[in-house]
This record gives sequence, structure tokens and C-alpha cells, in this order.
Amino acid sequence: MPAPKLRLGQLLIDQGLITGQQLNDALVLQKATGRMLGEVLVEKQFITPAILASTLAASAGIQVCQLRHGLIDPALLKLVGDEEAERLLVIPMFLVRDTLTVAMAEPQSLPAIDRLRQLTGKRIRPVFAHAANIKEYIAKYKGGNVNVDEFLTSLVDADISVIDKEAVDEGPVSDLDKMVSGSPIVNLVNLMLLSAVRDKASDLHVEPDKKGTRIRYRIDGVLRDLMKPPTGMHSAIISRVKVIGKMDIAEKRLPQEGRVRIVAEGRDIDLRVSSMPTLLGEKLVLRILDKANLRMDLGQLGFRTDMLDAFKRMLTKPNGLVLVTGPTGSGKTTTLYSALDLLRDPELNLVTVEDPVEYQLDLINQIQVNAQIGMTFAKALRSILRQDPDIIMVGEIRDEETARVSIQAAQTGHLVLATLHTNDAPAAVARLTDMGIEPYLLSGALNGVVAQRLVRTVCGACAAKYYPSEAELRDAGLTDMSGRAFRKGAGCLQCHDTGFRGRAALYEVMEITSEMRRSVHRGSSTQELRDRMAKLGMKSLREEGVALALDGRTTLDEVLLATQRDEEGDALAPAGAAA
Repeated sequence: MPAPKLRLGQLLIDQGLITGQQLNDALVLQKATGRMLGEVLVEKQFITPAILASTLAASAGIQVCQLRHGLIDPALLKLVGDEEAERLLVIPMFLVRDTLTVAMAEPQSLPAIDRLRQLTGKRIRPVFAHAANIKEYIAKYKGGNVNVDEFLTSLVDADISVIDKEAVDEGPVSDLDKMVSGSPIVNLVNLMLLSAVRDKASDLHVEPDKKGTRIRYRIDGVLRDLMKPPTGMHSAIISRVKVIGKMDIAEKRLPQEGRVRIVAEGRDIDLRVSSMPTLLGEKLVLRILDKANLRMDLGQLGFRTDMLDAFKRMLTKPNGLVLVTGPTGSGKTTTLYSALDLLRDPELNLVTVEDPVEYQLDLINQIQVNAQIGMTFAKALRSILRQDPDIIMVGEIRDEETARVSIQAAQTGHLVLATLHTNDAPAAVARLTDMGIEPYLLSGALNGVVAQRLVRTVCGACAAKYYPSEAELRDAGLTDMSGRAFRKGAGCLQCHDTGFRGRAALYEVMEITSEMRRSVHRGSSTQELRDRMAKLGMKSLREEGVALALDGRTTLDEVLLATQRDEEGDALAPAGAAA
């Protein structure tokens, strides 16, 4: 239960946010009008809405939200009714299974919560929003009909003024161009981009649907619905994104790629755009590259101290090959960029060859692969070797030619960093052997391999105790911990009801010691290399994940899902088999 009105005023005085005289003035007005004290304090500009919200949240454990377009499902208002919503000062936000999240001006009011439960037949999860904010959105959504043009046009000043695009030559104007340049479509695309940036999404998907368009975004590795624009807007949305991405809006039968820079939340954001024709129409995927989310300090990536020391030893050798492995989206590029940040020096020539170049780095010469003109990884690498490099980063080793040139560069006095798609660190040896690299060459060039995964972390706002099943404990190797409590998120507004918020990295570092080098030279199988790693005290991905779950940062089922292939997929694959 929140504190009484006088308590709120005293809290604000104790924090030095208002004076005693300001509180007395507000109490006089509050008594005369019958309004809430916080509302009066905000109206008289003694405090800001944000200060009021944070004070309420800290003092009473109330979840606070700022209502905005895209956060509310307008169709849910009919569950409560316009008149009742105005009387109770509430607005339904979203429904997850049988739980309805409702923004309320008085979330502590048990009679109001009981009334909402009676009207909707749902469990009610109340959150705090300012009364003026609630009234604004009731007015916009009341009547059950939302005029799309008015809805989107109203976003110009309040919601998307921070969005801009690079100046592009849009070419001749067609009828479709005129439709695209209209305010509603422009604003819908801007709102879509701004929402994704605010929620720290990594990708945006704009998909054709039998009923119109489905827009989803990926947060913490999982796709979630963002919005569903009305029927008939799909072509215009696709064309708008293509225009700002410098793509051909007339070509709808072939895949295309584009790039655009926007300004959102006061910072530059790079977007990589990819279009693909489907049976129902074109689909777009936008990769969001936000430097604010890029960690460039190896010490902040999540390595344990002994693993970080081993990785740094690999990087500080004057020559050799260092590999970073893992599936797409596991953070390999971030790890490599962090390694380059550690190594870059005005006295060294650092060159990268990437597909694509995701972030531009100072003091580093970055080369973009372009297969259409024959600029492949292998060809770029051969040219780089004539550019007097000290350190070379290869975006991905995809074929034998690239692998062989990388090995040759590592043996001729260059430090080579590269990524490879394998399930774990030992499997990288089998993968390169598959490509035709002889074990004796690999053993002499390889400094080490880092394998990594990303697992979702428990939401701190709704974390609670839980007890894993016997099967989970058995798979995690924790059969002796039956009855032990672990942490798991129950689901709340802050984590979109998933129980997870943010991600953490799991690492497996295979340093090529003299013993490991002899094993690689002999052509040992992947399982033999794993056993050798264990004897030398090098931890596996699953062991690292279980340790993270024991610390309460993630859940056992999340760890088991992320590391399943490592432990069960190709454990007995010989060195010459596919990894």
C-alpha cells in the first residue's frame, strides 16, 4: 500500500526536492480541489512528473509507466467502457493470458481493482500513470474507433521529433511516392523505429500478413509483436523504408539490401535493411546498430578472471590465429571489436575485412566485402598482406581459401582474429580440418579459441524463488541440489511479461597450451579435445551457464536451452567429421 499524502510530501522534503512552504501551498490547493497531492505538486511545477513517478515507485513499490502510442492496445478499452474508465481514471494497456495490465491514477485503490476485475473477468495488474496522461489516451481511444490518419499525424511533435534520416536522392515522384511521403506513413515508420530503439531491440521485422501487416522486434533474442498497422498500408510502409534505405522501390521480385542512418534519442543509429519477396508480399528486416549498446571493454563482457587472462595471452602474442566461435547473434562481433579496441595503437597497422562493417572504429582500416564485384574475404586478405599489416581481423572464415590464407598470415608474423561457426571451442579444430587445413599447419598457427553464447538474465523487478525439476537438475549436473531454490522472473511490465530482462554472455576459452598443441597436431577428435580441456581446468559453456544460474542471474532451463547442442550434438564427432 502506498503512503498517505502527507508522507509523500515529507519524502520529497527529505530528499530536498521541495521546500516546506511549497508543500503547505500544495496541501492548501489539494484540500480545496480534492485532487491528489502529487498531481497538484506537478501542476504548480514544484516537481516534474518523472520525480513524482520515481518517488512513488521507490516509497511504495508501485510500478510506474509513461503512456505512449504502441504501449496500449486500443481495443481493450471496451472491456472497461469509456465512462467507467473516465470515472475510475484507468486505461487497460495489454492482456497476457488471463492477466490484464491496467494504468491507474490510484493503483492502491482496492475498490477500483475489484470493479475492474468484475468488469473484465481478468486478473488485474495495476501500474501507476499520471491522471492527465490517462485522460489523454482515454480521449484518443474512446468510442472504439481510432482514426489512423489523426492518430499518426498527432505523433509529429510529441513522439517522433527526435527521428531524422540521411539526405537521400529519392528520384522521380510516382503516385506511390506521394502516398509514402504523406504524414501518416512517415510517422508510422518513425514510430516503429523509435519504439525499437527505446526498447533496445536488435532487429525489426515488417512482415506481410493475410490481414495486413505484422511488425515485430527482437529483444534479448526473442521476437515480440510491436504493432499491427491497418489493412492496405503494407506497400506504403515497405516503400517508405526502401526510400530512406536507398533501395529500388520498383523492384519487388528480388532481394535487396540498403543502409540508413537515423537520429533517435539524441544519438546516431545505423540501420541495415534487407528485403525479401514472399508469397504474400515483401518482407523487411532492419538490423539496428546502436553504438550506445556496444561494449568495447573486454573486462565488461562477462569473462571470468582466469578466462580473461587466457584470452589476453592469446591476443598479446606477436603472431598466430585467434578464433571466436558461436551461432549468429551470439555476440562474436562485439568480442572481436573489444579485442581490437585493446590492441589498437597508433604504432600498429590494424586492418579488418567484414561483411558487413557493423561499426566504424578509429585507428582501424575497415574493408567491406562485396561478392558482386569479386571482393571476397580471400581476395581482400591477399591484398591486405601487401599492405604491411600488423593485425588482421577476418569477419568470418567461410571456405578453404579464406582459411588457408588466414593460416598463412598467422604463420608469417601477423596476428589474425577471425570468427567461425561451430558449436563450441574444440569443434573449431574439426571445422578447419574439414575445410582442408592440415593438422600440422593448424597446430603451429592456432593461439586459441573462444566460444560464446548469450543467455537471458532474470528481470530484477519481478524475480522470485523457484525450484527446478529433477530433469533440469540432472541435465545440469546438480543432482545433489534437489530442493535448492533458484531465481526466476514472474513476469511484469518492465520485462514484457517474460521474466527476463537483458542478456549475459557465456564463454568457453580453449587456450592452446603445449599439451593442447600436441593433441591438435595428432588430429585428436573433438571429444578428445574436450576431455583434454577438462583435465587442464578449462570450463565448458554449460558449466559456465550453470554457475550463472547458481548466482541467480539466469535460470537453469535458459542455460540448458542455450548449451544443448554443445553438450549433446556432436560430442563423439571425430576430427574429420562435420562440426
